[in-house]
Amino acid sequence: MELLTPDFGLVFWMVICFTAVFLILKKYGWPVIVGMINKRSDEIEESILKANEANARLAGTNAETERLLAEAKNERLELLKEASKQKDQIIADAKAEAAKKAQDLLDKAKEDIQLERDNAIKEIRTQVAELSVSIAEKVVREKLSGDKAGLDMINKLLDEVNIAKS
Repeated sequence: MELLTPDFGLVFWMVICFTAVFLILKKYGWPVIVGMINKRSDEIEESILKANEANARLAGTNAETERLLAEAKNERLELLKEASKQKDQIIADAKAEAAKKAQDLLDKAKEDIQLERDNAIKEIRTQVAELSVSIAEKVVREKLSGDKAGLDMINKLLDEVNIAKS
C-alpha cells in the first residue's frame, strides 16, 4: 500500500529526479532528437522534391519520346512514299524505254521489208525488162525479115519513143 500512497519525501525526490532528467534531456537530448527529426524531415522533403522533378522529367522525356517516335514514323512513311514513287517512275521509264525500243525495232523491220520489197521489185523489173527485150528482139527479127515492113516498124517505134520523151 505504500506504493499507492507515496509519502512526501518520495514524491519530492521523484519530482527532483524527473526535473533533472527533463532538464538534461531538454538541454542535450531533445535538440539532438529534434535535429535528427528535422534533418530526416528535410531529407524526406528533398527526396520528395527530387522524385517530383524526376517524375516531371520522366513525363517530359516520355512526351519527347512519343514525339520522336511520331516523327520517326512520319519520316518512315515519307520514305516509303518516296520509294514507291521512285519505283513507279522507274517502272514507267522502263516501259517507255521498252516501247521506244520496240517501236525502233518495228520501224527498222518495216524499213528492211520495204528495202527488200523495192529490191525484189527492181530485180523483177530487170528480169521482165530483159525478157521483154529478148522477146522483142525475137519478134523484131521475125518481123524485120522483110525490108519494107521492117522499116515501117522501126519508124513507128522511133515515133513512139520521141512522143514518150516529150
